[in-house]
Amino acid sequence: MALERITIDPGRMGGLPCIRDTRVTVTAVLGQLAAGQTIDEVLNDYPYLDRDDVLAALEFAAAAVAERELPIRPAA
Repeated sequence: MALERITIDPGRMGGLPCIRDTRVTVTAVLGQLAAGQTIDEVLNDYPYLDRDDVLAALEFAAAAVAERELPIRPAA
């Protein structure tokens, strides 16, 4: 299961979800993807990660959105 690659440690990165006990947060990876970088470009920035790590970050984000309410502004 891809989510096994995501770890949360209150003593690391303020408790933010990280990839495989590294200091790379799920948020950092998602932010790069949202900015238009490809998976290969993200992996060039973090050579110690692999494609499955990036996909795990996406899976974690999808699960998080499905499980909680997010403060989204109503359409104008």
